[in-house]
Formats: sequence, C-alpha cells, structure tokens
Amino acid sequence: MAGNYWQSSQYQQWLLDKQDLVRERQHDLKILTEEEYQKIMIFFANFIQSLGEQLKLRQQVIATATVYFKRFYARNSLMCIDPWLMAPTCIFLASKVEEFGVISNSRLITTTAAVVKNKFSHAYPQEYPYRINSVLECEFYLLEMMDCCLVLYHPYRPLTEYFKDLSNEESLYPLAWRIVNDSLRTDVCLLYAPYLIALACLHIASVIEQKDLKQWLAECNVDMDKILEISRQILALYELWKNYDEKKDIAGILEKMPKPKTS
Repeated sequence: MAGNYWQSSQYQQWLLDKQDLVRERQHDLKILTEEEYQKIMIFFANFIQSLGEQLKLRQQVIATATVYFKRFYARNSLMCIDPWLMAPTCIFLASKVEEFGVISNSRLITTTAAVVKNKFSHAYPQEYPYRINSVLECEFYLLEMMDCCLVLYHPYRPLTEYFKDLSNEESLYPLAWRIVNDSLRTDVCLLYAPYLIALACLHIASVIEQKDLKQWLAECNVDMDKILEISRQILALYELWKNYDEKKDIAGILEKMPKPKTS
C-alpha cells in the first residue's frame, strides 16, 4: 500500500463504519427495504459504468466517480439530489480529478441522454431532463459535502503489486480485477482500506479457480477477519444478483424511491 494512503483524507476522513451508514440511511429506509436500497445503489453504479464506457474513460476514473456517488449518499438521503443528476456529475468531477481531461459540457449531456435512452429506458422512459447548469450546481454541492477530499486510492494498484509477488498465479489477475470492479456495487469501498479489498478479491478469485493461497495470505500478516468480512459482502452481492432481474424490477423500486422536492 502506498504510504500516502495513511496520510490521505480517504483514510482520515472517509473511512466510515457500518453504524455511520445505517444511521445516515434511516430516512430512506423508512420508505425502502435494505434490499431495495442496495438495488438502487447497484443500478446507479451500473449507470455510471455504462456512461463512463460510452465516454471512453479509464476504469480508474469510473471507480472514482462511483465512490464519489456512494460518499454523497452515505451522508445524504436519496431525496436530497436526484441520483440521475448526481451520477453524471460524479463522472464530470472524476474526469478532472483523475486528469483524464475535462469532458465538454455538451458531450456530457448528450452522452448521458443517449445512454439513458438506449440502455436505461426500462428505468427512465422519459427524455433526460437535466442540462449542464444543473450539473455545475450539483458539482458545487458534491465538492462542499466531500470537503474537497477528492484524491482516491483504489484496490487496482495494490492488486497489481500483489501479483508481482505471485508470478505463478497470473491467471487469477483478470478475475480478481473484475471482482474489484464488482466490489464497487457494495459498501466495502467506504468501509475498508484498498489493500484489504484487493486481498479479499484475490482470495475470492483463488477460491473460484481452486488455487491455494492460504499460506501466501497468512504471510501477508493482515487481519484475516476483515478479509473474510469484505469477501462475505462481495459474495452477498453475487447471491443477490442470482435472483435479481434488474430490467423487470428496477422501475418499481425507483418509483418508490424518495424524490427531491421540486419548487
């Protein structure tokens, strides 16, 4: 793990605990079940992923946008700002922070509208309503809420470092990378250090591929209880996915979702 992480705002201000999340979600959980809330978060992570891919962004930028989105709703109700507006705002900000280059205002809005229409019309059949002035205003609230804590450390780099030490197990790398991507649909990025998430994803990949990494993991000298808890949360996501038909279910859940008050 890069030493900078331990001095970072991510570690000092944005490593939350489960009680923080439960407390802040109480308002939304009066209207939604926990599973419905989780499905909304999964849905918008998928939306951010599709939008990022359409804009040809690197996975690191998409991951940063997803974490910004999760941070905002870790501290605010869904009725505070419409997630359909917050998602492209997070992409817009992340592309600047990750030095990908600023996405032009018109390209952001036209691409968002096209992605909603072509890939997510089952969830949002109307025309996409937001324009760039709404994104810029939303970006201000996002920056203020995060207290300008914008630099993020992701599990991708420690994962790559671990594989330098596991030269005989390179076949696990693509699977472990995909599991890191999947972990963004859970709360682990808000609750645990990136190197622990990387190890948990590596652990899951080794079990799937029937590779024995127990000895190597033991030599890493990390808290195995945390590795197992992260693994449990990611496996719970896979369990939920088994019986979840998003195209069929999500419109009803979004209809129920608390909405921002319009003046």
